[in-house]
Amino acid sequence: MGSKLNCCVVGATGMVGQRFLTLLENHPFFNVTALAASSRSAGQKYSEAVSGRWKMAAQIPEKVRDMIITDAADIDAIKAKADFVFCAVDMPKDQIKALEEAYAKAEIPVISNNSANRMVEDVPMVIPEINPGHLDIIKEQKKRLGTTKGFIAVKPNCSIQSYVPVLTPLMKYGITKVVVTTYQAISGAGKTFETWPEMIDNVIPYIGGEEEKSEKEPLKIWGTIEDGKIVPSSSPIITTQCIRVPVSDGHTAAVFVSFESKPSIEEILDEWKNFKGLPQEYKLPSAPEQFITYHYEDNRPQTKLDRDAEKGMGISVGRLRPDTMFDYKFVGLSHNTLRGAAGGAVLIAELLYKLGYLY
Repeated sequence: MGSKLNCCVVGATGMVGQRFLTLLENHPFFNVTALAASSRSAGQKYSEAVSGRWKMAAQIPEKVRDMIITDAADIDAIKAKADFVFCAVDMPKDQIKALEEAYAKAEIPVISNNSANRMVEDVPMVIPEINPGHLDIIKEQKKRLGTTKGFIAVKPNCSIQSYVPVLTPLMKYGITKVVVTTYQAISGAGKTFETWPEMIDNVIPYIGGEEEKSEKEPLKIWGTIEDGKIVPSSSPIITTQCIRVPVSDGHTAAVFVSFESKPSIEEILDEWKNFKGLPQEYKLPSAPEQFITYHYEDNRPQTKLDRDAEKGMGISVGRLRPDTMFDYKFVGLSHNTLRGAAGGAVLIAELLYKLGYLY
């Protein structure tokens, strides 16, 4: 280890793909040497393919402007250019699952932003500070796929990043019940206010499939490896509502929680302040120095003020207080396209690189 690895962004023309490219510009571990998208974009220069639909504040990275897009289905062409891929495609779920497995079986590791493989029993779904041990399941997945290098690792749903990291250091107190309502930014749907004017001055109380993911994915993250598969935790009980709100970036969560052994507010604040994991220990390039930051002001966290904490990779919390029905309630916030999407996937790749999985 020591030299940079070459990577391909699959789904490079979409909003998450664009975010990947801005994050990977001048990355110390990885070189972007290939871009892939649908057959509609294949053969075009990247700048041509995203003309009129580049959604990032930063300019298109110079290195990829004139890069020719490869058809995402042309796995041999991608394998010739890249050591591994980031995947963020917009396709039906069964097609994504098949595509990612095809890459893995071609001995191309896949770090996925998609949901298609998240609940597969031998696919690690990782928040690097929380469950890096789940990467051990990769050896079992390789047996199933018949590979020596190829595998799939996935990033969890964007909305759970605003509360799962905050609940995790409190699991030692025996969390029994969690109620969460998430208030989710429009970029989570790949939209801006220019492309989705209907969201201005509007709230939509439904996001397809989001509540199921928000209730099930935390249990897999908190699960254990048993008999060659990840077995989700049986507790706590989680119920959620997921609401789309007129915010550009940043998912907010209103959380209510009860415990078997109720900690004090001081104990909770101490747990949050001191919680860190392997990304902080290894000083990975995308890792926040302070993973969880608590705000004592009554009106924080706010999306405009706090979503970019630690370059969008930190979690912000506030309004911790006793509740009349549960033990406590609080508000969490995470940046949905950084920690919750491309940034979280890049951090997973950095940890895989550090642990030797990508070589």
